[in-house]
Amino acid sequence: MRNRPALIGDYRSDAVVFRSGVQKAWIAVLLIAALFLTFGGTLGPIRLEGEWLVLTATAVFASIAAIGLNIVTGMAGQVSLGHAFFLGIGAFTAAVLGGVEGTAPALNEAGELVEKVVLAGYQLDMVIWLPAAGLVAALAGLIVAPVATRLRGLYLAFVTLGLVFLGDHIFREAEYFTGGAFVGRTTAKMSLFGFHFDEPGEVLGVFLSKNQKLLLLGLVLLVVMGLAAKNLFRSKVGRAMAAIRDRDIAAEIMGIGLTRYKTIAFVVSSFYAGVAGGLLYSVVGRLQPEAFGFPLSIDYIAMILIGGVATVSGAIMGAFFLKAFLPKMVEWLAGLPLVDLVISQENGQGLFDTHQFERILFGLLIIAFLIFEPLGLYGIWIRIRNYWKAWPFSY
Repeated sequence: MRNRPALIGDYRSDAVVFRSGVQKAWIAVLLIAALFLTFGGTLGPIRLEGEWLVLTATAVFASIAAIGLNIVTGMAGQVSLGHAFFLGIGAFTAAVLGGVEGTAPALNEAGELVEKVVLAGYQLDMVIWLPAAGLVAALAGLIVAPVATRLRGLYLAFVTLGLVFLGDHIFREAEYFTGGAFVGRTTAKMSLFGFHFDEPGEVLGVFLSKNQKLLLLGLVLLVVMGLAAKNLFRSKVGRAMAAIRDRDIAAEIMGIGLTRYKTIAFVVSSFYAGVAGGLLYSVVGRLQPEAFGFPLSIDYIAMILIGGVATVSGAIMGAFFLKAFLPKMVEWLAGLPLVDLVISQENGQGLFDTHQFERILFGLLIIAFLIFEPLGLYGIWIRIRNYWKAWPFSY
């Protein structure tokens, strides 16, 4: 085996998290580089500052939610269009438990700006509201699971889609908790045992801005929850989910409880979404009930499709691609000759504005990946890796 390090000779070797020292080394290098950039370092032309820092912090938190969706859709094969519902539950649970009670501005029937008391807030520490955000979302997933586990395919997709519209109504009408439609509320206070992530300050002797602190928190949570998902995938539960995804009837014949493992998938996925929802909007500092609609669910479906289904790495790649690189790609394309004629500029000329052009490019990317690269960005990486491992031999 010493001369064949990539050869898997037993089940224990097949179930390890990292199969080779090279993988461990690359993970260590990526983590060190990410921490170095978070603390304000520069790697060649790369430096996280300004808008790039905000986009990166948003992508890190979105990666946690994408991993959660990959558990239920990628590993268990249960198509869910209701991820926005669980994100919203986690976000508003965190805002209520970790936020402050107060007044929120609103418009009366005459269109005048008034203030009314609509907000509940308990100002609890992050060590309480962050797990609570995940647990409340997981409880919602547990309630939905008995219905969802009886369905599959298109029927399951429509049931989970109904959750989004149900949540949209609840978030708009529950003003005491959410602030109401077009009003919203501020996010939870990002304070952990007296250390404030939502305020600039020193960390290990280095002065960090608010977004740098949030990015540091996101990296720690992403590593923890990514490794937890990776361990879930290689466990007995993960193998049962994969069997259900590949052929549920055969899995049931082999003695795998479909209801049990589908329920586990929904609950764990909802927990990840709740935690990510509680953290994601801390970057902008405000929650809007309208933000948790159907387009948000489509965004996360696109993340796992473009990144790679049933892989933790693919979920992270997809989140970074859509949340960090796609907006910058649109800005770059908008400045190219001929393209700037299509996109509306300051003079108001053009067929589409920047947001519409981004949505069009977003749709084209989904179609392209589904047709030409079903394994997503992770599949492209696998092909590149296998090419260099086999080079210069082609067989």
